Amino acid sequence: MRVMDATRTPVIVGVGQINDRAGAGEGLDPPGLMQAALRLADADAGGGWLGQVDSLSVVAQLSFPDMGDLSASLAAALGASPRHCMQTRYPMGEGPVLLLDEAANRIAAGESEVAAIVGGEALRTAAHRARTHSIDVVRNSATRVAKPYRQRYGLVAPTDIYPLYENACRAAWGQSLAEGQAESAHIWSVFSQVAAANPDAWLRHPVTPEDVLAVSADNRPIAFPYTKLMVANASVNQGAGFIVASLAKARAMGVTDEAIIYVGRGAGAREPGEVLARDGYTRSSGMEATLRGVLAFNGVEAGDLDAVELYSCFPCVPKMARRIIGWPLDRPMSVVGGLTFGGGPVGNYMSHAVGAMAGVLRAGKNTGLLFGNGGNATNSHAIVLSRDDRFARRGPQVFNVQPQADAGRGPAPAINETYTGAASVESYTVFHARSGAPASAVVVARTPAGERTLAHVAGDDQAVIAWLTSGRSEPVGAAGAIRAGADGLMQWVLG
Repeated sequence: MRVMDATRTPVIVGVGQINDRAGAGEGLDPPGLMQAALRLADADAGGGWLGQVDSLSVVAQLSFPDMGDLSASLAAALGASPRHCMQTRYPMGEGPVLLLDEAANRIAAGESEVAAIVGGEALRTAAHRARTHSIDVVRNSATRVAKPYRQRYGLVAPTDIYPLYENACRAAWGQSLAEGQAESAHIWSVFSQVAAANPDAWLRHPVTPEDVLAVSADNRPIAFPYTKLMVANASVNQGAGFIVASLAKARAMGVTDEAIIYVGRGAGAREPGEVLARDGYTRSSGMEATLRGVLAFNGVEAGDLDAVELYSCFPCVPKMARRIIGWPLDRPMSVVGGLTFGGGPVGNYMSHAVGAMAGVLRAGKNTGLLFGNGGNATNSHAIVLSRDDRFARRGPQVFNVQPQADAGRGPAPAINETYTGAASVESYTVFHARSGAPASAVVVARTPAGERTLAHVAGDDQAVIAWLTSGRSEPVGAAGAIRAGADGLMQWVLG
């Protein structure tokens, strides 16, 4: 076993989280949230760290896009002059885990001694300042990059796309609609219980599985089969950050052994960016390579982990992740409370997970796993944290497992935008208006030649909507037909 060099051993020394619940229009903006979070992290580490930060990584925010790159101004506000100073290009859910992995590698390489990672979203403030709560910066941002073909059928934002994975996975796992929904509701109910016990969570009232499934004015259907309580809650003002240092620096600054968290090895990979160019919606090769890689790199199995944070923007993600690592349904899958209850600050949720996991480990647990997912089930990154120095990183580590992800992925089908004729359902979802009524549906279909194509269903087509949502039979895999519609969209016809 290699001897541990304390000057190049990365450890987490301080964490900070803030929930800003100021009145309408008075809330903090993203720079204010970031500064507050890092000042809390500095205090958690004993103080005196911020001026010594030589590496600052900022998770991009969506609340106020005109603010641009905040990294340099944030460093100045903190009194730091970091050699490495950057902001991510986009806010992605895996971002904080990736930034932690990169910072740990810089420390392990001797290129950094004190690193800070931070993010903050003020979507609640942005909505108030716009004088409307209907602002949807996530959808607006997604619209700018979505391909015109899927835009025409309503497949734009993550809320539209993750249900394709949910419905396809349910069928592939042999679950009925009721069984799939029951699994989601159980996981989300446990999330709410975790959040209720977490002082840093945004929503702290537990709900039952029945509450998660029951459609009401406060829990309207969003995109089938998801209700409002199953999707990320981005209407928050939250900031979170953490400080990573060398073990030698931590000891020199007086951080106790009980407060030190060792940064283990990480792994990351991605799927093709265009969701229609993927091999299917029943699995993610990038997610599989990431989670299997991080376990292998650290020499652990699920049974060796005391706690996990499995990213939870929508139920299909932790449901896929838990099957990959063998995490049982009866164990909590979050230390924060999930993106519905803990809060969903776009790309920075996993910074809150770092803070919460540090608290769990400091309270007596030994080892935890953090898994973040970004985009439209596109990017995955995972890392192990531990109180045990056996997991300490010894030198910079390669975390890219993209070759394994690519090797495990099947060929993507060709896209046929004008197909008419017999077809079968690959996946689908139903979009709902704010009233709860069906607005439209989209069927992702396969032609007899194996091509992928899209078909529209009108919201008032009661027969097809009922067939897609009733659970009386499984639409995935069922035969039907596609015909040209008068509005230029291809229409799904029951077989």
